[in-house]
Amino acid sequence: MSLSDFDLAYNELRGRWPESTEDRDVATPYGPTRVHVYGPVDGIPLVLLPGGSATGLAWFANASALGERYRVHAVDLLGDAGRTERRGTPLRSVDDLTAWLDALLDGLGLAHAHLCGHSYGAWLAARYALHAPQRVDRLALVEPTQVFAGFRFGYLLHALPHLIRPSEARARAFLAWETADIDLDETWQRLYALASTVPCRKLIAGGRPRTADLRMPVLVLLAEHSRAHRVDKVAERARRTLAQGEVALLPGATHHSLPLAAPKPLNDRLMDFLTVTASAGAPQPADRVADRSCWTGPQPETDTDMTTSHQT
Repeated sequence: MSLSDFDLAYNELRGRWPESTEDRDVATPYGPTRVHVYGPVDGIPLVLLPGGSATGLAWFANASALGERYRVHAVDLLGDAGRTERRGTPLRSVDDLTAWLDALLDGLGLAHAHLCGHSYGAWLAARYALHAPQRVDRLALVEPTQVFAGFRFGYLLHALPHLIRPSEARARAFLAWETADIDLDETWQRLYALASTVPCRKLIAGGRPRTADLRMPVLVLLAEHSRAHRVDKVAERARRTLAQGEVALLPGATHHSLPLAAPKPLNDRLMDFLTVTASAGAPQPADRVADRSCWTGPQPETDTDMTTSHQT
């Protein structure tokens, strides 16, 4: 597949964003970063990091609702497919990713912001929150991978063909397996599948973040039918380790159907979390998790915990 096919799908999905959305290319030492900005100029800043191969455009179904109250900044990740370019300082490590985000927030004029990530973007958001806690007011982790638990073996097995020999067909087959009968936006599917064929991608992986050291309020949103990991295990570890944690289940969702499929439950839960008053969100003792969990799923069981450098 040629890059022009990816560009065509990218431009088509960009058309799903609200009409007044701005596209900004923010200079960083690692190259210009594409950010899609929507919402009131004086709105509270909310930075959105997508999963691997998804691009910042993946939040198209969430932008209108979130942008009513917040100044949304949806980012194309450094090292991934999209309109962010690698140019200048080489991208080699997690430290480079956090330094890139420092420069990006500086370039956007954001001393601090709410931070939300999905999948690989959630892992990066957690790493950044540990790196610069003074810049992250509230942290939302949507189906975080490699944060509280590793991947399921079956998930890695199904991902292997399109990781070893990337193609649009293999990426689509993997999506179809993980999302089961969920109706996904065709343009987004095409963009995701073509992203795996874009040359020179370089997703940086690293160890799990020390979530017990996160002191800001944290929301963990999990997909009821995720095949990426054991959601009960992720929920249990989030409850156990987070100083100010909330865990909620998104009914009917799978890992890769987020954030675009059935966006209203995600939007509502995220906005409830972000708009908690200062008194309700006051710091709690570090040895307990905030008693606001909405978890109604199964209790954790023993399971093989697969940790790998693969990220989604």
